[in-house]
Amino acid sequence: MSARKATAIYFDEGSLDAPQKRRLPPLLRRAWYGLNQAFRRRISHLAITPDQFTILRTLGEASPTGLSQRELVEKMSSDPNTISSLLKRMEKGGFLERSAHESDKRAHRIRLKPAGKKAYKDARRVALELQREVLEAVGEAEMEAFLVKLEVVANACRDAADRSPQ
Repeated sequence: MSARKATAIYFDEGSLDAPQKRRLPPLLRRAWYGLNQAFRRRISHLAITPDQFTILRTLGEASPTGLSQRELVEKMSSDPNTISSLLKRMEKGGFLERSAHESDKRAHRIRLKPAGKKAYKDARRVALELQREVLEAVGEAEMEAFLVKLEVVANACRDAADRSPQ
């Protein structure tokens, strides 16, 4: 039996999962992996990782009073254990500080220290340059429409996760 006929046994030609079709999961993974690797390499001199940059950005864009760890987890769409580990390393590195939360004895307020603000500013410049470079592949005329569609897909993925049993 030819490979083509064997494939036809398992896949309908119109199937979303047919081997000759573009498939969402591998494309999203390849895009994310390439972007993450490019960014990781371009900010290595700053001694932070892309995940740490995301924490710096999230805190930098938040109120000067800071965020609780729970708020940070929600805003970053991450899990508490990952964030906790990152925060410990970043606090040890002098990028941020944790102080007692004013109304929740179990929580802390997390704020950027001057070193964190500087690392964010430096890495943000690299991030914007990389974003411009990557989005040039889409073309300026289609850039906003592409980002809108990508946001729709991201929201649909989050909604699917929320509807799925844990």
